[in-house]
Amino acid sequence: MRLEEVFEIDEVLERVYYDNTVQDYLVTFGLVFLGLLIVRAFKHVVLARLIRWADRTDTNFDNYVVESLDRYGIPAIYVSIVYIGINYLVLSERVENILQIATTVIVTVLVIRFVSATVLLLLQAYVREQENGEEKVKQLHGIMLIVNVIIWFIGIVFLLDNLGYDVTTVIAGLGIGGIAVALAAQNILGDLFNYFVIFFDRPFEVGDFIIIDQKMGVVEYVGIKTTRIKSLSGEQLVFSNSDLTNSRIHNYKRMQRRRVLFKVSAVYQTPYELVQRIPGVLKAVVQQQDLVEFDRAHFASYGDSSLDFEVVYYVLSSDYNKYMDVQQAINLGIFQEFHRMGVEFAYPTRTLYVAAQDQPQPVREGIM
Repeated sequence: MRLEEVFEIDEVLERVYYDNTVQDYLVTFGLVFLGLLIVRAFKHVVLARLIRWADRTDTNFDNYVVESLDRYGIPAIYVSIVYIGINYLVLSERVENILQIATTVIVTVLVIRFVSATVLLLLQAYVREQENGEEKVKQLHGIMLIVNVIIWFIGIVFLLDNLGYDVTTVIAGLGIGGIAVALAAQNILGDLFNYFVIFFDRPFEVGDFIIIDQKMGVVEYVGIKTTRIKSLSGEQLVFSNSDLTNSRIHNYKRMQRRRVLFKVSAVYQTPYELVQRIPGVLKAVVQQQDLVEFDRAHFASYGDSSLDFEVVYYVLSSDYNKYMDVQQAINLGIFQEFHRMGVEFAYPTRTLYVAAQDQPQPVREGIM
């Protein structure tokens, strides 16, 4: 290279633009480019191996650490490299402030997202340990919406404080405004807090069959303000969460077995021998069914127009349709046995005694 060319290159490198030489800009670009290249190589070589290693382990914690490094750590390193590289230059006060504010905002957003992901991971781990944990994890969106609002609010307050704003005045103003909003929306806030009660205390879950006062149905959706139930007749019932937590709820999904009591009535003209046999026949009919635990069968009482027998058994299932199938089979079995034995089912009757010449003649009438 000739001496003149060397002097020309040096002259170009020494030229000053916005208080920095061309050489300074080249050094800054080289530092940033080299730093980004190193981080990219680390991501595609080292981090990729860490991800494969974490996938082979039995725990989820290492997966979370590696994923967090990939999602939040790498972008933060990128921003730091650019910030450090640009700081090598001589910048005006305005540009420095803009650069600092931009870097602070980006880092704060990454930290907030990291905290939000960590809280979500902890909640998922807590919920998965409960019964039907995977189904409950799907219902975390309402909780996470509220948690994210709180996390973002706290993060923005810290951001404003780091940017030099007086957050005390802001918080005081928000506090006064919050009181006004709370008074105006106390019913909504009540439903919101009762949503937390329903989620963590679990008086019922999606898919449970519940009865509230005279209303009943299957829980379809538990929301931040309302819970929706599909009734047996098909329409959707909408309850506020406050109404549900203040009501007495019958949850049949939690029932491990169903106690059933029913009565069978025979006419008074039934012979004594058959009356003695009927409790045993009722017991045998019940015990023939699947998923049934027999309790007792007795000649319980003398009715106005019948001999009343009482049967108690347990259906070893909470499914209402299964209970009805069992009861139908028992009713058909009793009908068959009574017909075979010649026992008549009783129905409301009355007997009139008509005075004849010497002997009153009883006349039996059925009440339809």
